Amino acid sequence: MKNFRYDTPTLIYPSKTMTTVHTLTRSHFKKIGLIGRAGKKSITTTLNQLIELLHRWNLLTIIDTSTASIEGILIDFNHTDEHHIKIVPRWRMGEYCDLVIVVGGDGSILQAGSLLAGTGVPVLGVNRGRLGFLADVNPDKLEEQLLQILQGNYHTDERFLLKMQILGQDDYDKPCVFHESFALNDVVLHAGKSVHTIDFNLKIDNVAVYRQHADGLIISTPTGSTAYSLSAGGPIIHPNLDAICLAPMHPHTLSSRPIVVTGTSKISININKDNRTQPMVSSDGEASVPLKSDQTLLITKHDKSLILLHPVGIDFYQACRTKLNWSLYSEEFSLIED
Repeated sequence: MKNFRYDTPTLIYPSKTMTTVHTLTRSHFKKIGLIGRAGKKSITTTLNQLIELLHRWNLLTIIDTSTASIEGILIDFNHTDEHHIKIVPRWRMGEYCDLVIVVGGDGSILQAGSLLAGTGVPVLGVNRGRLGFLADVNPDKLEEQLLQILQGNYHTDERFLLKMQILGQDDYDKPCVFHESFALNDVVLHAGKSVHTIDFNLKIDNVAVYRQHADGLIISTPTGSTAYSLSAGGPIIHPNLDAICLAPMHPHTLSSRPIVVTGTSKISININKDNRTQPMVSSDGEASVPLKSDQTLLITKHDKSLILLHPVGIDFYQACRTKLNWSLYSEEFSLIED
């Protein structure tokens, strides 16, 4: 871990120069944030490319402390320059930036989304992950696509988050919120390390839906409908829809199917007292917390949303074609013989 101050260090220039030079005359964004994760060389390479590009275009680069500490990041902390780079804590990125670029996969964007939701700062993803439903920019076309975006050629869409609360009573029998977190993709009720199913009751808007024996339940947003929920047989939901999907995981019945409810629904789950395992709850794959039989899991729409920024020509169906291999050559369906 590098030791550094929260000041403005100077860029160390790479020895190699880019072959194609694009000039930016005017940018819609002036303060660009960069977020990445350690452990992947390709992410470090792309971060360094972004640092060089933003410096060349005379834009202020904001880097969070975790990203700045990644080994191989080309920053000299012994020199400062007010017009080059600024280092801030990750949780304050929304205060300093008017655009945040996340380098990585969807998981990296999920982490950034929980911090930037409600700030009005759009998030742009550079795909260095596996699928990258939320990360649209191709690293091989980084300079070209980023230039177009900074010149104003982009479109945005707003994604809502889920708020997850574990409610109960404290030692004085007063209502208490034992845990609260937010999810851009999904909230998952699961059995943890147990091999037993969970016995739980589901209510929507205080109306009983069913008592279920299953490995768990995935409550997903439209954004999360192409993630874990899809693996459980859930439907693909267009991100513009105001809807929430509930997909059971390995239910002990042949008739149980995923259901889609309105985005304003209040979803509550209670564990039956004769349940034989310790249920756990996780938001967007973060650390799980236990759900006791005398507690209620309440899931509602968060009042804050996240703005995603996309290059021109990228849309939801194009992402499905490329990420889910929907694209097939027409000759595979040809009925006309040569």
